[in-house]
Amino acid sequence: MKQKILSVTLFWLFCSTMAHAQFNLGRVMESFGKKSGKLSENEIVNGLKEALNVGITNGSAEASKVDGFFKNELIKIAVPPEAQKVAETLRKMGLGEQVDKFTLSLNRAAEDAAKKSKPIFVKSITSMTVPDALGILKGTDDAATQYLKKSTNDELFKTFFPVVDSTLNLNKTTEYYTDIVNTYNKLPFVKKVNPNLKEYATQKTIDGLYTLIAQEEKKIRENPGARVTALLKKVFSQAGK
Repeated sequence: MKQKILSVTLFWLFCSTMAHAQFNLGRVMESFGKKSGKLSENEIVNGLKEALNVGITNGSAEASKVDGFFKNELIKIAVPPEAQKVAETLRKMGLGEQVDKFTLSLNRAAEDAAKKSKPIFVKSITSMTVPDALGILKGTDDAATQYLKKSTNDELFKTFFPVVDSTLNLNKTTEYYTDIVNTYNKLPFVKKVNPNLKEYATQKTIDGLYTLIAQEEKKIRENPGARVTALLKKVFSQAGK
């Protein structure tokens, strides 16, 4: 009998808790609706997806063009940190041209890999939920980019790695890198280095794309002229962005 009473009590407690939670969610959505001109959940989610798509399209195009990485100081890929001493030593030895060739080819590989990025990014935004969208809409200037970064970086790395590996070989980056490291490692009294170039280049390529997407997101939030669709204009203007 006691067990039955306990079960009934727990059941009503559960129902009460769920009703309270639904009521709170309803109040949040109602409050948001008043502030945003009664935007529907679909409009909020689809508006954020459009913003990400615009940012992805523009960011990918910028990164994948010739000198998209190499002449953009924000995302230009330098010699791996572990190999900075290698580069400095070789330049002092008059082998700066060798280092420059490597740096250029590293960025060319990133530019080539960036051409493959858009479908991967687009696929990643399809799982965006209403809570995700609300958090992004009222978040910081790069909230959508941070959401994208958090939800896709590992998958992007796995997908991007073979692409970067292929383009590194195609652009002779690996060959140039091997040359400068071997040259340095033959010097007397130096600590030999051999950082993982492929992992480094893959992550730096992805990071560069996120940087460009964040710039595009900020434009959409701050500049009405960057809101290129009616839904983007509605969602961001009514949300006070």
